[in-house]
Amino acid sequence: MQTSLAEFIRDSAEGREAEAILRKCVHCGFCTATCPTYQVLGDDLDSPRGRIYLIKRALEGGEITGKTRLHLDRCLTCRACETTCPSGVRYGRLVDIGRAVVEARTRRPLLDRLRRALLGFGLSRRPLFGAALGMARTLGLQPKARPAAVWPQARHRRKMLVLGGCVQPALAPSVNAAAARVLDRSGVSLIEVPGAGCCGALRFHLNDQDDGRDDMRALIDAWWPLVERGEVEAIAMSASGCGATVKEYGHLLAQDPRYAAKAARISELTKDLCEVLDPGLSGKGEGTVAFQSPCTLQHGQQLRGKVERLLQAAGYSLAPVEDAHLCCGSAGTYSLLQAPIANELRARKLAALQAGAPRWIATANVGCLSHLQGATQTPVRHWIELVDTAQA
Repeated sequence: MQTSLAEFIRDSAEGREAEAILRKCVHCGFCTATCPTYQVLGDDLDSPRGRIYLIKRALEGGEITGKTRLHLDRCLTCRACETTCPSGVRYGRLVDIGRAVVEARTRRPLLDRLRRALLGFGLSRRPLFGAALGMARTLGLQPKARPAAVWPQARHRRKMLVLGGCVQPALAPSVNAAAARVLDRSGVSLIEVPGAGCCGALRFHLNDQDDGRDDMRALIDAWWPLVERGEVEAIAMSASGCGATVKEYGHLLAQDPRYAAKAARISELTKDLCEVLDPGLSGKGEGTVAFQSPCTLQHGQQLRGKVERLLQAAGYSLAPVEDAHLCCGSAGTYSLLQAPIANELRARKLAALQAGAPRWIATANVGCLSHLQGATQTPVRHWIELVDTAQA
């Protein structure tokens, strides 16, 4: 793809990166076959190929309108296109650059601005979100969370950090506790650092990229004393959405002289939970599980098949899932901001997951878990909870 970026971005780090990505695109259209929004809407501007054209035009100084912003807003950032692309186009990074430019050069309607500000403020603050969710549960508007149960004491020489995060402690406190018990059985103590909150993905993907990076810096500050002293061997992420973001801290903060080296070290230490568990684990799990692999796991982190093998090692049978590469529609705040598309994708995903009549649906991300459970009676669990149950 030939490019001629405008002066406002041409010589910046973002401009150089965007130009390199754009030049890799050969217009083949393979990405349309795996793009969820293109499959639902059938509009080429709601496909990666169409959005790349919109971003290219914006970066070359062309007209940017509310329609440009709408098509970028409709992108789930599922990154299935990256898995499909034969040319290695880093679409996720390109869309981050494009969204920042479009956000700066257009003005959203007041209601949209207020809604996004409320989501960014409320969801990224654990105490506030926990209080709001507690009130919703008291009023019967939200099912109660499964209790966390026992978290083993830090008694082993080998230690790993785990992120509590912003919404998971309220939505699914049982997940990290289950991870701590499974790792404890293999001789690893899992540690949550008080005050380690949002990973930054939430506000960053609401196009509030500066505040999102501030959240990233705050998380690095919370973890750094343990990392600097060499007291932990890894950061084990139990939410694949957070993991995909933290693994990119080195890139996202590369231009920050105070945090670049720290961010790169944090990214280097970060592993999804499925990467740190012993593949030879065993268990007495019974029943069939349909695994929904979150986009942030299979596309964002390029981790496919690991969780499925761990579930089988724990004793479970796996149900086949058609179109397993497609998004469930959660995508962080997407299910709230683009509800019609998100609900259609959820309906399609649940039909595929439930085709084999599984006893459980398993996933690896709290957003997917909550989104799917909201429309099915089949229990939806984080896969580590099923492994924990099988070993108990």
